[in-house]
Amino acid sequence: MCGIIGVLGNHEAAPIMVESLKRLEYRGYDSAGIATINENRLERRRALGKLVNLSDMLVHEPLAGKSGIGHTRWATHGAPSVGNAHPHQSGSVAVVHNGIIENFRELREELQRDGISFLTETDTETVAMLANKYLQQGLSPKDAARETIARLEGAFALCFLFEGHDDLLIAARKGSPLAIGHGDGEMFVGSDAIALSPMTNQITYLEEGDWTVVTRSGYEIYDKDGNQTYRPIKTIDMDSTRIEKGGHKHYMAKEIAEQPTVLGDAFNHYLGADGQSINVFKDGFDFADYDRIVMIACGSAYLACLTAKYWFEDVARMPVEVDVASEFRYREPPIGAKTLAIFISQSGETADTLAALRYCVGKAAKIVSVVNAPESSIAREADIALPILAGTEISVASTKGFTCQLAVMAILMLQAASDRKCLTTSELAAKIASLRTIPALMSQAISTSDLTNTVSLSISEAKDVLFLGRGRIFPLALEGALKLKEISYIHAEGYASGELKHGPIALIDHKMPVVVMAPSDALFDKTISNVQEVMARDGKIILISDKDGIQKAGKDIWQAIEMPRVDPLFAPILYAVPAQLLAYHTAVAKGADVDQPRNLAKSVTVE
Repeated sequence: MCGIIGVLGNHEAAPIMVESLKRLEYRGYDSAGIATINENRLERRRALGKLVNLSDMLVHEPLAGKSGIGHTRWATHGAPSVGNAHPHQSGSVAVVHNGIIENFRELREELQRDGISFLTETDTETVAMLANKYLQQGLSPKDAARETIARLEGAFALCFLFEGHDDLLIAARKGSPLAIGHGDGEMFVGSDAIALSPMTNQITYLEEGDWTVVTRSGYEIYDKDGNQTYRPIKTIDMDSTRIEKGGHKHYMAKEIAEQPTVLGDAFNHYLGADGQSINVFKDGFDFADYDRIVMIACGSAYLACLTAKYWFEDVARMPVEVDVASEFRYREPPIGAKTLAIFISQSGETADTLAALRYCVGKAAKIVSVVNAPESSIAREADIALPILAGTEISVASTKGFTCQLAVMAILMLQAASDRKCLTTSELAAKIASLRTIPALMSQAISTSDLTNTVSLSISEAKDVLFLGRGRIFPLALEGALKLKEISYIHAEGYASGELKHGPIALIDHKMPVVVMAPSDALFDKTISNVQEVMARDGKIILISDKDGIQKAGKDIWQAIEMPRVDPLFAPILYAVPAQLLAYHTAVAKGADVDQPRNLAKSVTVE
């Protein structure tokens, strides 16, 4: 969740680190801080709140030095405060940390018995205290860090900086991502390629359990068993790390607008130019070899899995089990020898999803990951990694990442239906043709932004909102509710339309907006019956449908948002857009921080 940067540079480190932390702020914005080695002395600056507060502090209290570490925090142990902000320092060592040290209480008690007092509520301070204890016992910085890392339990990425050593960083990863950046006489450490891209496009990703000793002239990597090892240097695509807003007020608005383009990129990557072929797997992969699929994810990615379940079971006639990663990993379900496991994660580093994947290793016949970061842990540890090609997504609320996940899962479904002889060649070509219309239709859907803005002004005054959908659209009702509560802080719930009369209808009154997502498909008439039940109780219906659906619904609908006509099979991809726009405009109307909603972070790398 937190963002880490380390610099051994030829220029002043503070401005370099601040620029990198700006690119990492999507990981956490409760507090931020940096530490440098200045004339062999360790100095820190920390500030509560967003990074701009640290930037302001550095104007008045500049921090010199060409070596340093920096951090932007999403609070786990200890409330957001200057005292709890990273870097933490004990004596001549400073440390920044992403993750959770699960045995910090035991370590703290041990250190307290040695007469060491603690100043903060964080687990990270324990790491600094322990390392400093080893330094005081006469160990070198390398040995002190090694002994400290060996004592830690949990998931973490760490970077140490030592007073008097301006050509040394020591870093480690266990469960949280970390990478080394290679420069010209300079070296860097960062949470991901986005942080490192202003300095270098040459990246070495640390593997699980690795720790590294970094100097300006090079680096040494040790594996979890303490053996020196080699990890390859990879060249990253600099275009994929751009994070400009492109003239939009918010990253979320930009990322909504980018969806037609990135969906087109995904389709061009996975669908053949002949209009009839799918280019997903190398020769030898056949969905007919598996008797069921388990799909595992968190958040919006989990809702993409729920949508895919409808597709796979309806069209490919393949049983699908969908589970939340945090439940799946502890439920320890039986995994059959012919089970295909699919894991979806935008970042590819989601802690619960990664742990669930590791549970399936050696049990599932094949593990496939669907990710936006092809060098991520989930991608590397899967048998097959499928990029969604959404490009960098900065806003915490996923938009283009979600629709690209849906697009890739739709393509996988068509491949499964073809492999299992559930679609003829002509039927497959027709479905591929329908899928390829989605980017143009999505552009039309995005053009409803002004109307959606008007509707959102009314929603912004509500305390509760209900979202309804049937069939393949039901998961989109859940997604609409999730997006609204994430960024506008309005309580919202998503329900299957048929469940309305089994409880939620008790909440309906003239104050509650009810968003009904209903393309004019085979289930439309049943959904309209539910609409009538809401209107009979003075509920305010916001109908999202196509022209035919809106005409069928009648003139008593409170508000209608018209979508273009789409193949009902792929309507979920298109209907994600109005859900996103409603949430976005409602949050703007309420004056909320759209891109960085309170208490949330983009990449959830802690349990």
